[in-house]
Amino acid sequence: MEIFSFISVYFMPILAIIFCLNLVEILKKIKNEQSTAKNTFWMTASFLLIVWSIAVSAVLINL
Repeated sequence: MEIFSFISVYFMPILAIIFCLNLVEILKKIKNEQSTAKNTFWMTASFLLIVWSIAVSAVLINL
């Protein structure tokens, strides 16, 4: 359980940067009609980890 608290505090800014960079890259690729599969995967993975760590941290605070 402590790992989720660690991720929420220290790893969340890194995940947010990864999410934003991939979002911008996807928008550029859509404009140029290029493949976006790799960026979509990393954006989805980083978003999933962000939401999951927020949810777990909220549950841990209420325990």
